Amino acid sequence: MLIGLPREIKDGENRVGLTPGAVRALTRRHHRVLVETGAGMGSYLTDEEYRNAGAEIVPHAADAWAAEMVVKVKEPVPSEYGYLRAGQILFTYLHLAAEPALTQALLASGITAIAYETVQTADGKLPLLMPMSEVAGRMATQVGATYLERHHGGRGVLLGGVPGVAPAAVVILGGGTVGINAAKVALGMGAQVTVLEIQHERLQYLDDVFHGRLQTRTSNEYSVEQAVFNADLIIGAVLIPGGRAPRLVTRAMLQHIRDGAVIVDVAVDQGGCVETIRPTTHSDPIYVVDGVVHYGVANMPGAVPRTSTFALVDQTMSYALRLAGDGLDAVRRSQPLLHGLNTHAGHLTHQAVAQAFNLPYTDPAQALG
Repeated sequence: MLIGLPREIKDGENRVGLTPGAVRALTRRHHRVLVETGAGMGSYLTDEEYRNAGAEIVPHAADAWAAEMVVKVKEPVPSEYGYLRAGQILFTYLHLAAEPALTQALLASGITAIAYETVQTADGKLPLLMPMSEVAGRMATQVGATYLERHHGGRGVLLGGVPGVAPAAVVILGGGTVGINAAKVALGMGAQVTVLEIQHERLQYLDDVFHGRLQTRTSNEYSVEQAVFNADLIIGAVLIPGGRAPRLVTRAMLQHIRDGAVIVDVAVDQGGCVETIRPTTHSDPIYVVDGVVHYGVANMPGAVPRTSTFALVDQTMSYALRLAGDGLDAVRRSQPLLHGLNTHAGHLTHQAVAQAFNLPYTDPAQALG
């Protein structure tokens, strides 16, 4: 198969969809890999490393996009929509429930689009989302600690406090992979941490894992209000696979949240769990609403691209090899990849996305035939 690796062009995105090691694994199986020049430089991976691994370095994005399968990190941006075409496989993060224009572009093109974030195993795990959720969760606490500093617009609170002065109150909405990693870092920095989660079994697990060092509360409207009203840092970590995140923090609540408090909504790429959140960029990451600092960068792991690239490709590579070897047959034979299929030949094949936009849904197996 002819595989393309274009350079990421989203603001602040320095990750890359394949490492030289992944390219070597593909070329040793007699696949051709076209790497756009400079694709790996954001992660300090050079054209020479890719060439030595067997890739062909091509000068333009259009050359890489001309492949049968394109492997990326982030969803195509509008300037890339013209490269999409029927008969092509796109393997990347998509987060379509927050992207109506991209959803329409994928459907109109007829492309086969497989989203990392909806590849799901039989036990309900999301193996291709997990590594970036781990990175984003850990970063969320670091970012929040930075923007709590007064010269960044925050309350001027040190996350861990000092002897005689209370630490910051950190509230994490969601106890999944993002939430647990945010909690690890926040506790390590000495903060007072509360996690809200809807599933009682998960709360029991968190209580056991952290040996009672954090507070756990069942998530409902009342408990969310009480927690966020007393928070210095609020981290949104709610996930509905493939679907839009529920809005747990409303605009009305902001009037009761402390001035200078910080919201880091990791769920922003799925629409966000805070009503007032909107996507921002690494070059312009924050804005203030009702005295509360909002951080809405939708590609947080792009700030630590070398760590993120290797963590991501370690997980995506086995699926990429299957797709390269067997094409659509790999999707037909793999339940995780069927879950990952979002569009094919003009059909919308992920139910949560269809529900988000009130569009017709086609079962992925039926769409593939």
